[in-house]
Amino acid sequence: MSAYHFKVKKIQGEEVSLEQYEGKALVIVNVASKCGFTPQYQSLQALYEEYKDRGLVILGFPCNQFMNQEPGTNEEISSFCQMNYGVTFPVFAKVDVNGSNAHPLFQYLCKEAPGLLGSKAVKWNFTKFLVDRNGNVVERFAPKTSPEDMRSAIESVL
Repeated sequence: MSAYHFKVKKIQGEEVSLEQYEGKALVIVNVASKCGFTPQYQSLQALYEEYKDRGLVILGFPCNQFMNQEPGTNEEISSFCQMNYGVTFPVFAKVDVNGSNAHPLFQYLCKEAPGLLGSKAVKWNFTKFLVDRNGNVVERFAPKTSPEDMRSAIESVL
């Protein structure tokens, strides 16, 4: 089992397999457009532009489970990301990351890289998971961790 073995829905609704990213390093992040960490979109986009030619892909998954900070439709989310932050990395359809309806990808990520004190739950918006080129979850980064502070870890998987 690896991160590449999951199917997800594109923001337009079409189901795709993460196998299309096989051999790439991934940063998988749950995002929200009305959160104090929302400006991280800009830093995530900068990392994507800097490292995409070396094999990094950033995958954004909108989630409305944290104080309803992602209330928009998939179309509104897509427009927000492009208009406000020039996001060109893939952003997928809204998902749950915790609880009984959590997307299987996030269940896997949380099991492979538990949080503080072994917690399996995602703590908040902009929790980031780094996946190596073999699909293994390498590290979890807290919401407050700036994408810029992930550089050395990203370099290590490229």
